[in-house]
Amino acid sequence: MNIEQARFNMIEQQIRPWDVLDQGVLGLLAVVRREDFVPPAHRALAFMDIEVPLPEGENMLAPRVEARLLQELQVQRHERVLEIGAGSGFMAALLGHRAQSVVTLEIKETLARLATENLRRAGVGNVPVVNADGAHGYAAEAPFDAILLSGSVAKVPSELLAQLKPGGRLVAIEGDDPIMSAVRYTQGAGGVMRTPLVEINAKRLVGFPETPRFQF
Repeated sequence: MNIEQARFNMIEQQIRPWDVLDQGVLGLLAVVRREDFVPPAHRALAFMDIEVPLPEGENMLAPRVEARLLQELQVQRHERVLEIGAGSGFMAALLGHRAQSVVTLEIKETLARLATENLRRAGVGNVPVVNADGAHGYAAEAPFDAILLSGSVAKVPSELLAQLKPGGRLVAIEGDDPIMSAVRYTQGAGGVMRTPLVEINAKRLVGFPETPRFQF
């Protein structure tokens, strides 16, 4: 496989057509080596439009989803970011290149170790991985300029929104299968504003409450 051709095709055929037009994001995807964050057994899947399997029954988001979420978060170089759901560490690496600092939370110890090692090998030094339940955020270092949930939830808890700075953004995938969508919350002077973005389905983040089911 020609790695660089596969990376180019991923960007031009999957990501750009999904309205990811931010040149900073596209340029970053060209230089951060996604294949280094994919388990060796699945390396051939690194640039495909699928969710790549990870240990513990988890997976990486599809490349176009990662890129769209990153674009919608609108991270600036001076900002502090919280990610919930480190996985293999790839999204954390992308965030680390755009932000001043990033904390990424991972509830599963095996994945926390994997993400830590992948980030170390990639030379990303501003992204500590914390083995913790992200459903309550990370109050110890709040407030944050931006928060990203790298997976889906039924609804974003208000506890997380409270950890945003004024003007801060939170991007997540909300809803119940089969109807989910990416949304952006912005902490404004008049309260929190919710903006629907694009329909996306993704695997659930562990530990977040589910939508109550009607019982008859």
